[in-house]
Amino acid sequence: MGFLEFLKDMLSEPAILMGLVAMVGLIALKSPGHKVLTGTLGPILGYLMLSAGANVISSNLEPLSKMIEKGFHIKGVVPNNEAITSVAQDLLGVETMSILVVGLLFNLLIARVTRYKYVFLTGHHSFFMACLLSAVLGATGFSGWQMVVVGGFFLGAWSAISPAIGQRFTLKVTDGDEVALGHFGSLGYYLSALIGKAVGGKSASTEDIKVPEKYSFLRNTTISTGLTMIVFYLIAAIAAGGDYVSTLSDGKSPYIFAVLSGLQFAVGVAIVYAGVRMILADLIPAFQGIATKLIPNAVPAVDCAVFFPYAPTAVIIGFVSSFVGGLIGMFVLGIAGGVLIIPGLVPHFFCGATAGIFGNATGGRRGAVVGAFVNGLLLAFLPALLLPVLGALGFSNTTFGDVDFAIIGLALGKVGDMIGTGGIYGLAGILVIVLALPSILRPSKVAVNNSEED
Repeated sequence: MGFLEFLKDMLSEPAILMGLVAMVGLIALKSPGHKVLTGTLGPILGYLMLSAGANVISSNLEPLSKMIEKGFHIKGVVPNNEAITSVAQDLLGVETMSILVVGLLFNLLIARVTRYKYVFLTGHHSFFMACLLSAVLGATGFSGWQMVVVGGFFLGAWSAISPAIGQRFTLKVTDGDEVALGHFGSLGYYLSALIGKAVGGKSASTEDIKVPEKYSFLRNTTISTGLTMIVFYLIAAIAAGGDYVSTLSDGKSPYIFAVLSGLQFAVGVAIVYAGVRMILADLIPAFQGIATKLIPNAVPAVDCAVFFPYAPTAVIIGFVSSFVGGLIGMFVLGIAGGVLIIPGLVPHFFCGATAGIFGNATGGRRGAVVGAFVNGLLLAFLPALLLPVLGALGFSNTTFGDVDFAIIGLALGKVGDMIGTGGIYGLAGILVIVLALPSILRPSKVAVNNSEED
């Protein structure tokens, strides 16, 4: 149990995972010792910086959520991956850890022997998915080593397939940089890109928005983010009332608290951008060692926040559009008599921003707005549909937030309910065929969808 716990902690830490991958790559390239050291520490420090920025963002969004709930009298379920994972650990700790380890091994094996050469490096999302799989498979009758092997296979397979599905869009986002998206909100982002393609027409990019000279300071991402969030916080603080806000601000003036919170949020975003630049500077060159020696043509699949610097304006537009979609989705659920899913600002910021970036890549500012808005609707409706699948295990006070968790959970849960464990094995068989087909139909050494030939 001690070693398993250590392994789980190590593999669910993206910083360590990225550092290990960079180290293996640099050793494979026979780099000198000092370059191995700096090239290993670079991605680790970069990801820790990214995480620090994300923590600043999340901690400043928490009081905003409370003010919105209080000010607008909203009560319901807030989707939160961290919350449901901590609840599940009490019931399924060993199963989750085992699925995580087996899933990573399957991902590396699949990347080595198939054309799905994507190595998933977002360890905490792998951990969340392992938790979801242990819950859903347990509810459908799996236990012991069968749960671990089947869950590990689904985790490893989806870790390789999900970056491949939208790699064409990812290449568009990054202008051809050799990275893929490793985040389990991927289906929402790719849908946003498809919507952008459909509605974009000749809409200009969000990054080409013309700003008059007197407002040129808005082109500074940190300042424009800070001003946008100050407006959000002030509206929420006024709606919640000074007395309530003072309980969150330790007696500080509610309006000073709102302004500072908005500015601290912007600082968090700036730290994320700095961390991303540090990750990419070292990880991509080091990954060439993996790609040339261990898993030929391997592509690193990285966290969604890594894509923020490619379209900073789309980040804010995507967040706001997704949040509006989440609010409308909540009201529709309320009218329909369903479970009220309160828009969680953390998933709407990270997932909405990424949906905005992908929508912008294919459909400009119109694609960013409409794509992220639809993503917001999905973040309301899908967690509501997922709740019954998890409810038997007592998770009904919270649920998973991102799109892939809901889709995978619903697919496995519904098939398990209707057909039983045989249906789950059937789905695993379909995944094996999906993994094998590209090598049979279009033999190539290049990763699926990472070139013009596919």
